[in-house]
Amino acid sequence: MELNTKGRYAVMAMADIAKFGVGGAVPLSAVAERQQISLAYLEQIFLKLRRAGLVLSERGRSGGYRLGRPADEINVAEIMKAVEERTRMTRCMDEGLGCVGEERCLTHKLWAALGAQIAFFLGDVTLREVIEGIPSEKLPVAHGGISASQVSDQ
Repeated sequence: MELNTKGRYAVMAMADIAKFGVGGAVPLSAVAERQQISLAYLEQIFLKLRRAGLVLSERGRSGGYRLGRPADEINVAEIMKAVEERTRMTRCMDEGLGCVGEERCLTHKLWAALGAQIAFFLGDVTLREVIEGIPSEKLPVAHGGISASQVSDQ
């Protein structure tokens, strides 16, 4: 799966603001310190999040960022889309290029279906659920897969 740090860090930072920004704006330097992310990198990410309306900036001595909407109205897929993060499971490009030369690989449909499942899951999980815990009914029931308690332990 292709998922770089931009998407992960955006979700981590948004979760940090959802958790610690209840009383007002959160300085980006505090987010960077708590999440151990470069402040310069967070500034780039937050420019995109602000453009998408997911965060609002406040200037001044007690300035920083706060959520643009309540945490239960923001889903993970929105955050990732705002920072231009994709969840692609295949080597195939969207421009019509194949996995293997000009052809689709034998397992292309499998990986495309998995990518669609991941996209559905991320669209169904809110920022509030990220910080409070994803309800077990949203977790997939897999044959010999992981349980809700295993997810919370990881």
